[in-house]
Amino acid sequence: MAATRIWIQNPLAIFTANNLDAAGGLVIEGGVIVELLKAGQQPSQPCERCFDAREHVVLPGLINTHHHFYQTLTRAWAPVVNQPLFPWLQTLYPVWARLTPEKLALASKVALAELLLSGCSTAADHHYLFPGGLENAIDVQVEAVRELGMRAMLTRGSMSLGQAEGGLPPQHTVQQGEVILADSQRLIQTYHQRGDGAQIQIALAPCSPFSVTQEIMRQSAELAEELDVRLHTHLAETLDEEAFCLQRFGLRTVDYLDSVGWLGPRTWLAHGIHFNPDEIERLGAAGTGICHCPSSNMRLASGICPTLDLAAAGAPIGLGVDGSASNDGSNMILEARQALYLQRLRYGAEHITPELVLGWASKGSAALLGRTDIGELAVGKQADLAMFKLDELRFSGSHDPISALLLCGADKADRMMIGGQWRVIDGQIEGLDVAQLIADHRQAAKELIAG
Repeated sequence: MAATRIWIQNPLAIFTANNLDAAGGLVIEGGVIVELLKAGQQPSQPCERCFDAREHVVLPGLINTHHHFYQTLTRAWAPVVNQPLFPWLQTLYPVWARLTPEKLALASKVALAELLLSGCSTAADHHYLFPGGLENAIDVQVEAVRELGMRAMLTRGSMSLGQAEGGLPPQHTVQQGEVILADSQRLIQTYHQRGDGAQIQIALAPCSPFSVTQEIMRQSAELAEELDVRLHTHLAETLDEEAFCLQRFGLRTVDYLDSVGWLGPRTWLAHGIHFNPDEIERLGAAGTGICHCPSSNMRLASGICPTLDLAAAGAPIGLGVDGSASNDGSNMILEARQALYLQRLRYGAEHITPELVLGWASKGSAALLGRTDIGELAVGKQADLAMFKLDELRFSGSHDPISALLLCGADKADRMMIGGQWRVIDGQIEGLDVAQLIADHRQAAKELIAG
């Protein structure tokens, strides 16, 4: 049976992330883009379905390259509202250690639903908490991703350096190296999909220099090389982290990364704020990617990522919302807006354009995850589309539709297509009872805080 051909016809505006002309829309068949049409151009073959996109701004599905789904349960918690990273973590670790599989499932579903409604089709999550009873945390997340019909890079995080050994996390939140590596291998063998159209992928992600041993960093890099998966960690987020690395290892953060075999194109880093010019050049030469997390960096007063310097050196740049207890949301289109404004403070308005930032949120983020099949609109790419309307009061009087998405504060997609399938229609997620999800999630959040 032949696949249905769908024409997304004559959009109000379209951003392809590659400067291709698609003013007449695009044709989808078998979950893949098969034609881009110029204004007035007709599809080469008849299409069984047409969608009139004259009121929609069409983007590639946005790609979130750093998150902590479980943190949706601890948003805007008063004891940490005004704390920087280290005390923020130390206050929250004991709360997060009470996570259960049921609570993680709800937290993940809320994060994914919020992302999906914001125009995000693919999400990378960094889960590093495996207290007793939560050993199968990544398996729980896989089910949530499948239920929402999204794509995900689920990273098997880890913490192996507890307070007793000079690390930041409490002892009951850390795992032994052999347990971490065995579970990492199991997850890759069970879930990791390769090739175009992959829905679930697995990466290895020791949490941070202050929460894992050098041994688990080295062993994770060796396993990632052996099994051909990607590596992810937090790095250079705060000056406290830099001081920790100097005190414990006698090395700055990039030297530490190099010493454990992580400085290369397989790696992408969350935050990447506190680098000197030499370190920026080394990261660029190595092709190591950086995920910019502007909202979290502002919320925790961590600093501003030197994006243009990193990009000029050769480092791929993507965007991430970071954890929903340091953002405190999971909204990719708003994250792009935040990146636009924060980076203009560093580099000037003329150098940080809406198109540049949307490119980070799509094609740039895809590069961080090692994917070439998503993140742009072109023939042969996956049919992952985010479609926004500009019919609300906030957009009245706006002239350039692409700029209006960010400058006027778009926060919700009207439609989302992933792999040729509609996942959001008229601003509603297909098949999801959002009201019930909110009720269950709120109850879980209260229980987690109460202990």
